[in-house]
Amino acid sequence: MCVGQIFSPKFARNFARGSKRNRERTVKALRRWLLFVGLWPFFLLAQERVRYQTDFPPEEFAARRAKIFEKIGERALAVIQGAPAVDGFKVFRQSNEFYYLCGIETPHAYLLLDGRTRKTTLYLPHRDEQRERNEGKVLSAEDADLVKQLTGIDAVRPLEMMPRDWIWSSLVRLPAPAIYTPFSPSETEADSRDESLSGNAGIAADPWDGRPTREGHFIHLLRTRYPQFEIRDLSPILDEMRLIKSPREIALIRRATQLAGLGLMEAMRCSAPGVYEYQLDAAARYIFQINGARREGYPSITAGGANAWLGHYFHNSDALQDGDLVLMDYAPDYRYYTSDIARMWPVNGKFTPAQRELCGFILAYRNTLLKHIRPGVSANQIMDECAAVMEKYLNSATFSKPIHAKACREALKFRGHLSHPVGMAVHDVGDYKKSLLQPGMVFSIDPMIWIPEEKQYVRLEEVVAVTETGVENFSDFVPAELDDIENLMKEEGVLQKRPASPMPITSP
Repeated sequence: MCVGQIFSPKFARNFARGSKRNRERTVKALRRWLLFVGLWPFFLLAQERVRYQTDFPPEEFAARRAKIFEKIGERALAVIQGAPAVDGFKVFRQSNEFYYLCGIETPHAYLLLDGRTRKTTLYLPHRDEQRERNEGKVLSAEDADLVKQLTGIDAVRPLEMMPRDWIWSSLVRLPAPAIYTPFSPSETEADSRDESLSGNAGIAADPWDGRPTREGHFIHLLRTRYPQFEIRDLSPILDEMRLIKSPREIALIRRATQLAGLGLMEAMRCSAPGVYEYQLDAAARYIFQINGARREGYPSITAGGANAWLGHYFHNSDALQDGDLVLMDYAPDYRYYTSDIARMWPVNGKFTPAQRELCGFILAYRNTLLKHIRPGVSANQIMDECAAVMEKYLNSATFSKPIHAKACREALKFRGHLSHPVGMAVHDVGDYKKSLLQPGMVFSIDPMIWIPEEKQYVRLEEVVAVTETGVENFSDFVPAELDDIENLMKEEGVLQKRPASPMPITSP
């Protein structure tokens, strides 16, 4: 049935002459047709809805790309791989490096920066209509005009045109032109480069595996297919750029830290002897997700008792024991940015005298670090200043056991209390310790002590940003004072309000 048929005189005459039953059938069919016609634009809108980030304007991405142009010069190209498609029914997450430069979340995308023209070209696969019918629209080569409008990128081309564009580039006629591409492994969901490097090393050492990394394979293809180019590492350039966060980046890290803190606070409320580590993990993750964080920034470290001795304990499978401390280190991935905070608290809600001594030392060290972080000084200078202050603290402190006092004095020699950068990855790229601190640097402070005789590892972690006048502690609202922790633990948690349902496995 078409519009012309409905409004034709013949249709009207036949409708009037028909039986009552036929007229009713026709009316029902007409209603269904009109409903379909009325809703069809909404189906199209749902199918065509464009999902593109709103946290950064095109100008900020363009400014980042401009810095790359300045670094590589006129006789070079830079090419960045996007992440590949994920297996199974999973939501795609772009690699940090690619997202940082354009915000596009399409699998198998490539970004080309031409140093001679200072133009950027984005190469995208063609539209997969069948997948879009199931999962929704994904920006593709067919959306070139829209993508240019969203991103500010100069040109959008189909992926298969990339080799041809390189061949026709005037750069190939220059002596020893260069292609810059990241040599370091890309970071995707819950990834950090140090962990990826460790995993890659394990694969390389396996005599029955040994497959190359995706980056290594890409570099091999570049060298094989374009021998006229010199292949250079883009990773140091990107790392240096990502070390200094923009105000918009800092706002996202601040929000990720707020959610991390709320999650840890909920875990404190839920703690009690007999509660499982994974239940605290679930309570924190619940807080993350209801507040808009769809992923975790890294797997949680939820470690009761001696499990905390293992620096990266991820099993989270044991029941909490009365009298133990529990460590939680956890943060979400919030719009491609994360955090890294940690707290320790007593399982039963009350610190023992010995626990108060150790946790009190860590708290004092944290407070001292916060007072001394400022722009224009080095990390080593700050550590020296703080060690001198904490030396005086120890001279007047008392400990229940000599091994505890010894562990605290040993901590004064440790240089890692100022820890790693934090940003798009929990162990973010860049090295703030190689230069003087600058506004926009974001990193964690993580005072810690080890007591090997008792398999105790005590720590407290915050995420801070260097400002023009000093430091901002994003996680300052999370209880760290021992009395404040005990008071919070008196509150009822989500686990007490909605306890786990006992569902024993029954035999058939």
